[in-house]
Amino acid sequence: MRITVFGAAGAVGSRVVTEALSRGHHVTAVVRDPSRHQQAPTAATPSATLGVGDASDPADAARLIAGHDLVITAVRPAPGHEADLVTATQTLLSAAHHAATRILLVGGAATLTVPGSGATMVLDDPAHLPAAYRPIALACAAQLQACRASDADWTYLSPAAQLLPGTRTGTYRLGADELLLDADGTSAISMEDLAVALLDEAEHPRHRRTRFTVAY
Repeated sequence: MRITVFGAAGAVGSRVVTEALSRGHHVTAVVRDPSRHQQAPTAATPSATLGVGDASDPADAARLIAGHDLVITAVRPAPGHEADLVTATQTLLSAAHHAATRILLVGGAATLTVPGSGATMVLDDPAHLPAAYRPIALACAAQLQACRASDADWTYLSPAAQLLPGTRTGTYRLGADELLLDADGTSAISMEDLAVALLDEAEHPRHRRTRFTVAY
């Protein structure tokens, strides 16, 4: 496939680019700041193209999505600018819809419900969401609402509560709207295995116009 990845220099986006390239896909790795190109893992890779653009700009979004089979967005705004996530999401959803291109979004765990809590969301459970992360969690909740209001062919991936750099095991469990916990009550997955799950979904769609989650 020809895949556009927005947020390609970020912690998750760079791993998505690496995973997609390892599977033989052609990737257009998009960053907003050209100085971050070296953080996108595309050096000396003929199947990769570097792109510069703002996910919130309709013209940039349309230009970078044109001619591609799939869009993946792993954009994360800087602290204090969390609302920008919703603007970027709405712009990319609109551009993907007009281009008739499927879009996969790396979202947040905020709107997953906590098992055994009476439908309490992660957003409202300090055991799974430290207070410092509440602003981005609220933005991710609004991001999912934007997807559900869109006519685009979207899929929203909610990670586990703990998403950290780690190793690629190639294994994970799938869920829907409930937080996945292991035997110790921990909800976690590495960024590398999140990328595996995302590319598995890209290659073998199972969650069109819906949200899914992954964890160990």
